[in-house]
Amino acid sequence: MFLDFFLYLKNNKLPVTITEYLTLLDALDKDVVEYDTTDFYYLSKTVFVKNEIFLDRFDVLFGQYFKDVSKIGEELFALIPEDWLMNQVQREFSEEEKAKIEAMGGLDKLLERLKELFEEQLNLADNEVP
Repeated sequence: MFLDFFLYLKNNKLPVTITEYLTLLDALDKDVVEYDTTDFYYLSKTVFVKNEIFLDRFDVLFGQYFKDVSKIGEELFALIPEDWLMNQVQREFSEEEKAKIEAMGGLDKLLERLKELFEEQLNLADNEVP
């Protein structure tokens, strides 16, 4: 995981080591940061940048590498099969939760709202990443 990112930094003349890469993976494994682009940015910057002369280079490379992350998320959201989702709703939700879904307009309305929230989060993330 994130090996391509590590190699991208290395190939673009940022002096990074395999030890730092393993440190990043260990920190992620221990949930040092949540699933947040900004937190990941600061964690990886802390791990990979050993000298302040490389701060700007890291910022540029991080931005270049992760510029299309939000687009990937939107594509993956669209690929969730509706029948799979319906099966999950039937299996995982209580009767009370199912009634609430119906009260708000059904699964289609719920999916529409989830997509809106997802897009809002992506827009916030785009504005936060340096």
